[in-house]
Amino acid sequence: MNLQNELNKAEGFKNLELLAKQVVEGFIAGMHKSPFHGFSAEFSEHKIYNQGESTRHIDWKLFAKTDKLYTKRYDEETNLRCHIILDKSSSMYYPKKEVMSINSLNKIGFSVLASASLMYILKKQRDAVGLSMYSDAYDYYAPEKGSERHHQMLLSRLSEALVHDTFNKQTETYKYLHEIAEKIHRRSLIFLFTDMFQTSEDNTKLLEALRHLKYNKHEVVLFHVFDKEKEQTFDFDNKPKRFVDVETGEHINLYANSIKENYSKAVNKYFTDLRLQCAQYKIKYVEANINSGFNNILTTFMIERQKFA
Repeated sequence: MNLQNELNKAEGFKNLELLAKQVVEGFIAGMHKSPFHGFSAEFSEHKIYNQGESTRHIDWKLFAKTDKLYTKRYDEETNLRCHIILDKSSSMYYPKKEVMSINSLNKIGFSVLASASLMYILKKQRDAVGLSMYSDAYDYYAPEKGSERHHQMLLSRLSEALVHDTFNKQTETYKYLHEIAEKIHRRSLIFLFTDMFQTSEDNTKLLEALRHLKYNKHEVVLFHVFDKEKEQTFDFDNKPKRFVDVETGEHINLYANSIKENYSKAVNKYFTDLRLQCAQYKIKYVEANINSGFNNILTTFMIERQKFA
């Protein structure tokens, strides 16, 4: 079954776990000289068994094939706690998609599949994962756990996020980040998927909330999700169009070329300032262009996981 067919089904992702597995396996296959020691499709490595060692981790299936004794070496059981935060405000459902494919995702679709791919790795490495989602309310919270039942519950919640009608829902991201920070007590690696489209007066509050997430020595990664072609460079044809704010309903009629230069300058400045502010507060800032695939997301995860261990 390929990704294209699985994504084309009517009500979002029919098998999100399978899609996540395929994304991760494609990422692994694309790594030529991996900087991630011991990372493989099974997330373990083998080493030759030395006499006197415990036989607990001998791979007997491999012995049957090779007639040699190897042991599997794994990371510590649940040696990482990870919490994924997903912005479900109306702007995250841009661009509107009647049918999504792996090459044509909106921001929420990209974030959901990226989150599920991270969860797939975490599950394979026996790490604990939690999930928070917010829009105009704190919609969902699940603490960090590593069980299969918990994993399936989170996948179900992520799938539901794709098909809910959330138009005209504004959000106060900073408010919910503070609430989430208060719930995460043990040191965790925190991933936030958001497009960071806030009103200017909220920007200071938002950075303060991000700093709060770092409390208790958490590590925070901000995946800044956006459509680079449309939302950063404003690449629209120069026909008269109505641009509508999906969170407030406000609109403006104009020719794209009449504001393209000024728009791009303003957005680029905002993105640059955001990146610098994150660096100032020691928050990892990562661009997540929805049209550029998932390698940047997964590479960031593997690097941060090594640093966190």
